[in-house]
Amino acid sequence: MDFTETEEQAMLRGAVASIVAKYGHTYYAERARSGGKTDELWNELGRAGYLGVNVPEAYGGGGMGISELAIVAEELATGGCPLVLLIVSPAICATIISRFGTTGQQAQWLPRFATGDLKMAFAITEPDAGSNSHNIATTARRDGDIYRLSGTKYYISGCDEAEAVLVVTRTSTDDATGRSHLSLLVVDLDSPGIDKTLIPVEMVAPEKQFTLFFDNVEVPAERLIGTEGDGLRQVFFGLNPERIITAATATGIGRYALDRASGYARDRSVWGTPIGCHQGIAHPLAKAKIEVELARLMCQKAAWAYDAGGSSGLDAGEAANMAKYAAAEATLGALDQAIQTHGGNGMSSEYGLADLWGMARLMRIAPVSREMILNFVAQHSLGLPRSY
Repeated sequence: MDFTETEEQAMLRGAVASIVAKYGHTYYAERARSGGKTDELWNELGRAGYLGVNVPEAYGGGGMGISELAIVAEELATGGCPLVLLIVSPAICATIISRFGTTGQQAQWLPRFATGDLKMAFAITEPDAGSNSHNIATTARRDGDIYRLSGTKYYISGCDEAEAVLVVTRTSTDDATGRSHLSLLVVDLDSPGIDKTLIPVEMVAPEKQFTLFFDNVEVPAERLIGTEGDGLRQVFFGLNPERIITAATATGIGRYALDRASGYARDRSVWGTPIGCHQGIAHPLAKAKIEVELARLMCQKAAWAYDAGGSSGLDAGEAANMAKYAAAEATLGALDQAIQTHGGNGMSSEYGLADLWGMARLMRIAPVSREMILNFVAQHSLGLPRSY
């Protein structure tokens, strides 16, 4: 058992940290508030190959794994720039296409994932389906050489900057159970029949949230990923990386918050002594540090399990869910304590803390809620009866 990162991983961590340091949280927040995008940061990461670390070498990627993509995500967030599209495009979409795409599909898309030139959104959530994917109502009907796609997807990130979206859709229904047979389609977002509606949310982030309406959208049949009707199994190969990269992003926010708070506690003096001398300040920050580090360990374990799963048969589901749960809780605690440490300054835009609250709070809800994780652990880890 070795908890030391490899030399290559350490170099990757340092290189990403150096790039994000040139931009910082002020850049990120200004772009988010103005409706702008973090294109300069994204493009520089892409040119350096860091957005494609998990893409196979044969297609221009780094040939590494989710462990390395988690390093990229964590360091971006630690530098004050948590990027939601990193969770969606390289972690979910590139992973699924690498695993289930045809040779032609991989040749078409993976090299562009590797450079960051391609941003692909992911659409599974629906207004009336929620966590129950079997209730997905968006349908794709085969009509010769095309699918006709109709339905609604909800809370889809980054549709205003992505080129395409990987849609989870129902292609048939099991007559015996009534459950949907799901399939995966890559759909160009400029296709006729697609309407995007912005969902206003209380979160400062460059990636916006949208409702997508599909009205008889024609999708070429060659855009089907994997096997028709087997989409639910296929999509879980992307959902565990989604949980892991979300956890890595969350722990990065926690590290960012603690760095700001500890620096402030060292420098801010009241009655002649730094406020960090007082246990009322120091102990809550120390507790938050411990919890963030514990979450980082589970995130690293989950990434390792996922990367090793192909050869050893390891199932990363339990660790990925636990990592996401632990990271969301730890990050909220760290950020809240960082704000408290700053007193009134914690709510000031200048100090760059309160504007991350929406992002951190979202991670307790998405991409899977804490309640569904507790259901998973109760049933699969503890062997308790299913509760839903």
